[in-house]
Amino acid sequence: MKKWLFMEQLIAFATDNALLSAAWAAIVILLIFTTIKIQLSPIKKISTQELTFLMNKEDGLVVDIRAEKEFKAGHIIDSKHLSSEKTNSNDFTNLENYKDKPIIVVCAAGLTSAKVANSLYKAGFTQTSILKGGMNSWLSGGLPVSK
Repeated sequence: MKKWLFMEQLIAFATDNALLSAAWAAIVILLIFTTIKIQLSPIKKISTQELTFLMNKEDGLVVDIRAEKEFKAGHIIDSKHLSSEKTNSNDFTNLENYKDKPIIVVCAAGLTSAKVANSLYKAGFTQTSILKGGMNSWLSGGLPVSK
């Protein structure tokens, strides 16, 4: 009986607050869509531990897309810097030798690397990943950096 009362109240609330209910439904749909899109994406977000494994066991390459100044201040050992000019123009010629190897794109916080990773994937770099949390997660893990 309480279940029916709750359902009646829910329906009454939804009809009395149509705009709020529509906004709520839209948010739920977007969350579901985003979750499915992430799961089906060929670009995976990996942890610092997975990055270390890819570098050591599968000759993975870390591509750092942060500003030159940030890169010089400290970067993951053996990573390559890719300038914003090259990423904006999709100029990946200096990475051609790594087309069949894992590539992990790293930015400062893991937010801006998705665009570059997608561009790399479209350019034929099929094993492209993103470091979850970016360089911040690497540093907070106390992992080594090179200057």
